[in-house]
Amino acid sequence: MIAYGFADDVAEIVLDAPQRRNALGLADLHDLAAAFARAEEDGARAVLLRGEGKAFCAGRDIAGVDPATDDVSGYLDGALEPLLHRIAAFPAPTFAVAHGACLGVGLGLLVATDVVYVAEDARIGSPFAALGATLDSGGHALFAERLGIHATLDLVYTGRMLTGTEAVRAGLFSRVFPADEVRDATMSAARRAGAGPTAAFVASKRLLARWRDERLGLWDVVAAETRAQTALAATDDYREGFAAFQAKRSPEFRGR
Repeated sequence: MIAYGFADDVAEIVLDAPQRRNALGLADLHDLAAAFARAEEDGARAVLLRGEGKAFCAGRDIAGVDPATDDVSGYLDGALEPLLHRIAAFPAPTFAVAHGACLGVGLGLLVATDVVYVAEDARIGSPFAALGATLDSGGHALFAERLGIHATLDLVYTGRMLTGTEAVRAGLFSRVFPADEVRDATMSAARRAGAGPTAAFVASKRLLARWRDERLGLWDVVAAETRAQTALAATDDYREGFAAFQAKRSPEFRGR
């Protein structure tokens, strides 16, 4: 079940099936995609994604799934990959709260989100060896880029879980907080971003995605930054930022 709320220009999207640690079935993926589409329609200037209960997301809901007839491709290629693309390309800053189990599909949701704040007691890793399956949802890219191939395969082969503290120390995610503080800290950051120059934030988000996906060199990045800055110079927020600085007042950004 996916819950949705909207206040102060921030959309809050909640994985709301705590009895199954927010494991996601096929219908849940479609509902989650619909929630992000609704946030875009509502003009959200930031999104907060979190899980209800003791876990963010324990992965795919495989209760009752018959492996002999399981449509793996339909789940991953037909629903999950488009969802991850939608989250990664969302036209505003996105934040996630990671606590408890963050596994499989849950890990993929975090990979697709812009900023992830993690509870100290979060559990992050690859439990797939017990299922005869492999890490999916972009986990290989996240781990290999930040930890290296040897450490990634160590996690895959052993099934060892990283704590939230270890994950942040390794550079996997942004910041770590006590479990009872992480949600409020993430919401506070989402609201600050939502009140900021979101067009400029999205320009940075897209530039970094190009740097990662296209392996841009330094001078390609400089050229892309110049094009982005030139486009931003025509926005209301750019003019407001300059006017506020010159008048020595706080800017009032509108995201356009």
